[in-house]
Formats: sequence, structure tokens, C-alpha cells
Amino acid sequence: MEYSQSIKAIRASILDIASVVDKPEDIEQHLRFIEDGLMLVDNGRIEWVGTWEEGKDKIPDSVRIRSYPGKIVMPGFVDTHIHYPQAEMVGAYGEQLLEWLNNYTFPTEARYKDKDYSREMSAFFLKQLLRNGTTTALVFGTVHPESVDALFEAAEGINMRIIAGKVMMDRNAPDYLLDTPEVSYNQTKELIEKWHKRGRLLYAITPRFAPTSSPEQLAMAGKLKQEYPDTYVHTHLCENKNEIEWVKELYPEQDGYLDVYHHHGLTGPKSVFAHCIHLEDKEWDCLQETDSAIAFCPTSNLYLGSGLFKLQEAWQRNIKVGMGTDIGAGTTFNMMQTLNEAYKVMQLQQHRLSAFEAFYLATLGGAKSLSLDHLIGNFEVGKEADFVVIDPCATPLQQLRYDSSKSLADELFVLMTLGDDRSIYRTYVDGRLVYERG
Repeated sequence: MEYSQSIKAIRASILDIASVVDKPEDIEQHLRFIEDGLMLVDNGRIEWVGTWEEGKDKIPDSVRIRSYPGKIVMPGFVDTHIHYPQAEMVGAYGEQLLEWLNNYTFPTEARYKDKDYSREMSAFFLKQLLRNGTTTALVFGTVHPESVDALFEAAEGINMRIIAGKVMMDRNAPDYLLDTPEVSYNQTKELIEKWHKRGRLLYAITPRFAPTSSPEQLAMAGKLKQEYPDTYVHTHLCENKNEIEWVKELYPEQDGYLDVYHHHGLTGPKSVFAHCIHLEDKEWDCLQETDSAIAFCPTSNLYLGSGLFKLQEAWQRNIKVGMGTDIGAGTTFNMMQTLNEAYKVMQLQQHRLSAFEAFYLATLGGAKSLSLDHLIGNFEVGKEADFVVIDPCATPLQQLRYDSSKSLADELFVLMTLGDDRSIYRTYVDGRLVYERG
């Protein structure tokens, strides 16, 4: 086997899920766990995965073995809904969605017209993702093109797979944050031409949500999707009951909230709708028929008092679901803490979310929801080498619980309920080390 000069050999326990599944009960049979494993990475791609004994002779003599005893290597986490400009307003007190936007979100986002400020916050944002083991994210910018340029520039510097877009918003927000249908079309088109499929970067057409876009602007968003069919669509859907009633008042000619987007050509395999808590049957049907995806954002949904996402319904209908932190209504960048809250959301609906299902949603399931499962999400040979080295005993309490765990399922459940950024020992993007715990 011929290797380049960039070959890396990683020795640790290795965990991934070998293939996309249609039912949560099928996940365990596709789980791969190698207690003493070896992963070879070459030029940012997975070259070989197996046991140490099987693979140790494949390592060129000149290559240093990066040995992580007691650690677990798993695919990098996939965050399917997050707002990078809202990182500085996490934990804003006391509001539900619409009041929260007006009182906290919009004033914060006004700062991102300044390119230098956007650069500073982009660097902070990416560092937070990496210290929490997130290697791919679908990201809202602000209405300002500068916010997207800054984020893509920062991600390009480390060859990180980021999907992002400029917010389209022409009504029902402060004047200082509004664009017009024509301006949003022209600015988005320019950003798509500049960034989409440049290296590992991808573009998402990003109307904030139906209330802040006129029919004319959504028509422009649909026109962009027709012109650039391999771009993404990223927006919000059915998060809050007052929001849903507002949409019905603003769009009386459409048959509900999702129909507003569907009418304008904004549903489909690369359309990701955040939240989807209060869906009507016809909306579940439309998501299923169009192969659209949902971002499940439990910390945000609990924090804003929005409601409980029906994950079981999505599984039953074979609708793609990924996990989203939804910074800054969400309260953590950390996927393990997000899965912890997802467990509680499902407990309130008399469903026990297993650790296997949870980590599937955060890795391969998230990749599937972003139509990226052919590139990321597990350690299939040839896929992109984004992975995280997990310390399952990062705190005394984790160590205590880990010692009394009786199975891999127990160990992973302890990790998702007690883990946080201290559990992230190393993060690799494109086969390169980009974060190490201090």
C-alpha cells in the first residue's frame, strides 16, 4: 500500500455506525466498536480501520503512532442548526421566541455589518465548535454578506466543512437589519458564486423564517434554489405556537406554515427545517414526500419553552433528523449536553432515547440529514477524516460511573449524560489536529 507524507496512525478504541438506518432499533446491529483499534488517515481521508493486531504492520516505519489509551475515537459531531452571531447572547433571560428575537437577537446581529467584528466572532465560534468536537455545522449568518464572508474565510483556513448563508429578511424586523427581495437575491447569488463548493464549503439559501420574508423575497429564494439546485435551504419551521398563528395571518392564501416554503420551491432533499415541534399531519406528510430534513434542537426548545419534538414520529415516517445546538437560544455548543437534553425531551414523551440512537443522530444521522453521509459520519474507507478523541473519564464523577458501567451502552449513556467540553480530548478536521485539551 502506497502512502503520502501526510499519513497518520491513530491507536485507540474506535466507535462508529457502519451504515444509515431506517429504524432506531437497527442501529446497534450496525455499530462498530474496536476496543484496541487502529485508523490510518492519508491526505485527509480514511485509509484503513481495524484492530491494532491486524493493522500494525501496515504502518510505515517513519510514521509516529498517535496512541490514545483509554480514549474513544468517534466521527466528528454534526450540528445541523446553529447561529454563529448569537454566541455572544447565550443565556438571555426570560422570553419566548418572538420577544427574544426583538429584545436580544436583532440588536446583537446589527454588529455584524462590520467585517472585522465578524472575523473576530467567526474565529471565536469555530474554536468553540472544535473544543466541543463538532466538525461540521449548518450555520446562520446575519443579513450582512460580511458575516458570511468572514465565517467562510475562517473555515477555509482549516479546511473545515461548513454550510452557511446570509439571512434573507425584508420585513417585520428593525430597519437596520432589513434587505429587499432584489438585494437579498443579488447578495446571495454573489456569495453562492464565491463560496459554494469551494474546497469543503457549501452554501445555504437562508430566509430567517416566513414572518420576516415577504412573498416576493421567498419567490427570490425559490428562484435561487432553481438556479443553484445543489445549494441548501436552511430556515425555521413550527417552533412556537404564536409564530405559527402569525404565519397564518401573514400568508392566508397558503395551507399552513410549511406550505409557505413548499409553495416557493424551498422544500427538498437539501432543505433543513429547524425545530418542527408543532407540525400538522399534512406538514409531516410534506416533509416526508419532499425528503426534507429536520434539525432537533432540544436545549433551545426547552429554554424558550417552545415544546417537545416528536422524534418517534419522524422515525416512523422515515424523515431525516439531525441534532442542532441552536446557539444562542440553545445553551451549549456541546453535543453531549445536547443529547442529554434530548433524552429528557423524549422521557417526557414516554420514550427512552438510547445512547446508540443519540450518537447516531449526532454523527451519521446528522450527516444523512445534510446529504453528506457519502463524505462524513463514519469511518468508511475513503471518507473525509473528521473525528474526535473522547475522554470518557474526564471528571471524577465520570470515572466513578464509568467504573460501574456493565456494557458499552452504559458507558456511552454515561458519556452523553455527564460529558461536556472536558470530555473532548482532541479534535481532527481533514485529518489534521485542530484542537487539544489544555
